[in-house]
Amino acid sequence: MFKSEQVTSFRLLVLIGMISSLNAFSQDAALHPPLPARDTTRVEDSTLRIRNLNPYFTLHVDSTLSYQLEINRDPARYFFFMKNAPVGLRIRENGLLSFKADKAYFLSGKLKYDQEYKVRIGVQNLNDPADRVDTSFTLVFFTTEIIPSHVKPTVSNVLYMDEGDTISFRLQCETGTYPIESINFYSNIPIKTNSEIKGCNDNFTWSPPYDFVKETDSSKQKLLLLYFVGTNKIFMRDTATIRIYVKDALNYPYEVMEYNQTLRNINTYILRLKYAFFQLDKKVKKTKNTRTDFDMSTATTALGGTVLSSATSTGAQNAGKILPSVGVALVPVKETVAPPLTAEQNQAGLVRSSIKRLDYTMRDNALVGEKDMEITKKIATLKNELKQTQVQLIDVPLEETTSMTEEQLNAYFDNPKVNKKYRLKKH
Repeated sequence: MFKSEQVTSFRLLVLIGMISSLNAFSQDAALHPPLPARDTTRVEDSTLRIRNLNPYFTLHVDSTLSYQLEINRDPARYFFFMKNAPVGLRIRENGLLSFKADKAYFLSGKLKYDQEYKVRIGVQNLNDPADRVDTSFTLVFFTTEIIPSHVKPTVSNVLYMDEGDTISFRLQCETGTYPIESINFYSNIPIKTNSEIKGCNDNFTWSPPYDFVKETDSSKQKLLLLYFVGTNKIFMRDTATIRIYVKDALNYPYEVMEYNQTLRNINTYILRLKYAFFQLDKKVKKTKNTRTDFDMSTATTALGGTVLSSATSTGAQNAGKILPSVGVALVPVKETVAPPLTAEQNQAGLVRSSIKRLDYTMRDNALVGEKDMEITKKIATLKNELKQTQVQLIDVPLEETTSMTEEQLNAYFDNPKVNKKYRLKKH
């Protein structure tokens, strides 16, 4: 009896455990529904594309590129082509890219470093023209062996020039791995150039002014240092230095202006002297004519008295005795009315000789050639002669030539009769 009750209790416990397990499974199934079954059917790719295209290639100089392009189609029914490819890059019909970056391409300028070359490629179906694809990739070359670029002026690094001269030369560039893109200009002394320097093949032009060399500079020359700094894209710099020794020189245009001004001053002074000579000579000539008239009157009176003294008439003889006395009386009258102008005549002669001397000095110090290097000496001579003449004739009254023209004064001064009057006589 006891055993049958125990079996019944055990069966009851087993049944309760089975019911609890079924409830737990039902709750778990409700929270986690089963996954759907996988579809093992394969979907075909309908768009033609290149599966392994690298959009960016970087190659070192003297390296070799070999890259097989793959498409999602049967490669036997398609071919590859390429547009605007750089020198040396090839592609086969099966899509094999090949390139050898020979250094000669870069030395000749056909290829450049660090420049992006965009290459266009395409895939075309052999039977269907509409079945194609076009794409592109970028190719860049680099090198670890950098050849520096240099700035090369077309002149030597040491130059000599005079003030007022002009120097001009071209800034050439020796191109290395990376060409020079810009050139900056510096100098140890601020100068004003006639050109702008920015890059290769620019011309540098400069003319030093005549006051560039100062009196305090030793040896009458000054050193000018020119620096031309070239820079490439990776900021490597190369500097070309030129030393220019500028020597003190004559400011010839200014000296010519001063020379012409000195000539104008002398000519103006000569015109005033000619007018003074005209006034003095006119006064001397008038006095001389007056004294000549008195002399003729005295001679005529004396001669008339002599003639009348031999006449038969007593009245005529008496008149003949009086007339010589009248002639003698005219002599002091002549000295009183028209005294001899010795001082004026001497002044006229001195003025005339001074004019001749100034005129000779101007002809003797005329400029010779396009650039007379003795112009400073000739200017000093002319100024000195003008000053001496002015001091010598300081007592001669000078007036402005307002009443006569220059042509009239020259005609009177060069008159042969006037020249004869003041010509030196041989004794």
